[in-house]
Amino acid sequence: MIKLFKVKEKQRELAENASGGAPVKKQTAGELRLHKVNFKPPLDFLLDMTRDISELNLPKSCTMQFPNGKDDLMNFEVSIRPDEGYYLGGTFLFSFQVSPIYPHEAPKVKCKTKVYHPNIDLEGNVCLNILREDWKPVLNINTVIYGLYHLFTEPNYEDPLNHDAAAVLRENPKMFESNVRRAMAGGYVGQTFFPRCM
Repeated sequence: MIKLFKVKEKQRELAENASGGAPVKKQTAGELRLHKVNFKPPLDFLLDMTRDISELNLPKSCTMQFPNGKDDLMNFEVSIRPDEGYYLGGTFLFSFQVSPIYPHEAPKVKCKTKVYHPNIDLEGNVCLNILREDWKPVLNINTVIYGLYHLFTEPNYEDPLNHDAAAVLRENPKMFESNVRRAMAGGYVGQTFFPRCM
């Protein structure tokens, strides 16, 4: 019986020795899906990243940054600047940590901007169904970003993390709008201070 894996391993060793290069780091399924690289030489990496960023099809009011450099695709930030609704004019920064088993596990998303919002608590945890029980491998980063954007255009008081903000939105939308404006301008809502995010 031929041991196929041993043969492939031996072929890889011979190829590495012949080329004099170091072993190529095997990419996880998540890395492959995020930037669609099939073990290409490093020079092609930037071209792939540029293409993938442009393929994200983000709303015009969203931008993406790679604080650790574009070599670390599994950790990035998305800035959302809603162009309608209660949060018009604010800028909200989210960090994304993508698991090596992505797309089988949803990315971990945190809001780095302290915000008065029914679906985002004061520690930055986000209540978005597709990040929890409704995640499916057919969903992608683009879907998550649109979901986050939608939280700012249509906050949901029925599934809150910040129960106080949800109650105000449900019972007194004008007061909620006033609280959002005060928080985004840099001020107190109740006993909580919110840094300026406009």
